[in-house]
Amino acid sequence: MIDKLLINLALTAGTGKGEVNIPQLTAEVVVHNVLNIMYFLLGVIAVIVIIVAGITYSTSSGNQASITKAKNMILYAVIGIVVVISAYAITNFIIDRF
Repeated sequence: MIDKLLINLALTAGTGKGEVNIPQLTAEVVVHNVLNIMYFLLGVIAVIVIIVAGITYSTSSGNQASITKAKNMILYAVIGIVVVISAYAITNFIIDRF
């Protein structure tokens, strides 16, 4: 029953002539999409680290070890964002050229 439903759904989503419209992806598109997803996730992780570092800094109560830890977390997260943006620019340049 489910297989007939899926076939009917695929046929109605196609061209309307009883053909199934399946998109054709090239390796370039797949690599580009995977890299963009990875860059997005790395950016989100870096922002989360910055937020955690801000909370750590705010709740340090003058403790020098906590302040240093928070500052280092922010520094490394910003360096990570710069690396991710650079990698994004370089890979998009290379993919567009080839």
